[in-house]
Amino acid sequence: MAVAIVAAQPEPVYTLRAADSFALLRAAYHLGNRHVAMELAPDYLRIKPDPVLAHLLEQLSGVDYVEEIAPFVPDSGAYRTNVHPHG
Repeated sequence: MAVAIVAAQPEPVYTLRAADSFALLRAAYHLGNRHVAMELAPDYLRIKPDPVLAHLLEQLSGVDYVEEIAPFVPDSGAYRTNVHPHG
């Protein structure tokens, strides 16, 4: 059996960091409320660049973001399509 390894290629992203976990959680809430594809990590969030979202992020106190080139692996969320039934 062959195994394929898939790795995300670097692409333009915004990487968000915050001074505390509540500020990062608050940013995730506001971005999720807009159905934004988002990579989640304990100490950062990553999204695709968007000037409207940049404006939103600038309004959130305690959250900083940088535009960079990095692999983007968004969370599949609760509605992923490759789910199989458990029996």
